[in-house]
Amino acid sequence: MNTPRTASNALPQDKELVLRVVPMPADCNANGDIFGGWVMSQVDLGGSVLPLRHSRGRTVTVAVNEFIFKQPVRVGDILSFYAKLVRVGTTSMTVQVEVFAERLSKQGQFFKVTEATLTYVAIDDEGHPRTVPPLPV
Repeated sequence: MNTPRTASNALPQDKELVLRVVPMPADCNANGDIFGGWVMSQVDLGGSVLPLRHSRGRTVTVAVNEFIFKQPVRVGDILSFYAKLVRVGTTSMTVQVEVFAERLSKQGQFFKVTEATLTYVAIDDEGHPRTVPPLPV
């Protein structure tokens, strides 16, 4: 991995905290790091919060447009998921998610471990796409 391992005390000011979770030993892969699929599922859960609110109803994930693992996640890291609704179409909404780890040994320092862009579609009770309001200006 060529990404510099730098920490900062700055968390995104332009995104909303949508989820905070601590991975456990059962979430580890064979290398002892947190399994990437577990991180992906948490990003999907956190990423769905803003589309659910914006559309005021049921949504489904239709695309993972981009997913970048920047650093490994460790057992005991406090993961904070920040999201921003960046695009709203007729029925779809695109969300950017950034995940920051606060290491147990480095309280108050945050490391960006993952960033992703996902697209959700609002659906009705029968599972058909439904119109959503435009993104506020």
